[in-house]
Amino acid sequence: TGHELGHKKEAFDRWMAKLVLAVVGYGHFFIEHNKGHHRDVATPDDPATSRMGENIYSFATREIPGAFKRAWELEEVRLERSGKSVWSLDNEILQPLIITVALYSALLSFFGPIMLIFLPIQMAFGWWQLTSANYIEHYGLLREKLPNRKYEHQKPYHSWNSNHIMSNLILFHLQRHSDH
Repeated sequence: TGHELGHKKEAFDRWMAKLVLAVVGYGHFFIEHNKGHHRDVATPDDPATSRMGENIYSFATREIPGAFKRAWELEEVRLERSGKSVWSLDNEILQPLIITVALYSALLSFFGPIMLIFLPIQMAFGWWQLTSANYIEHYGLLREKLPNRKYEHQKPYHSWNSNHIMSNLILFHLQRHSDH
């Protein structure tokens, strides 16, 4: 849901994407996916594209920190261009992070230390779901590097797609990944 809402143009939908991703502490996905992954998909520059022969565990250890690092760098450049500090509330990585901290603090206050067991589990599950989707959607695909040292434009065959109705219903249209 956070993935799909992050592609919308309306401010409310985009804030809902941040909120949904904040629930699992993965708010940086909003920036990384839309501004990094879409630009670099199926290239060696994309931490969210799995390589041929790479298993999902190796991919996860590369993708998760790589995605956060790239999101932070992208947001730093954006804020610098507008003369703002990366530590300001305009930082779209810090916004969902603040929501995560507030939500987790409230849950800890209300339910007590037992949440120290459940919150990391649900967080890991959410991260694993997004990482698994990234792993599958572009596994082993690579765009051709052109003579001008740029990569060819993305095409539908740079994503694995599925037209099954159950995939459509369960994954909120994610099975037609190259459509977005």
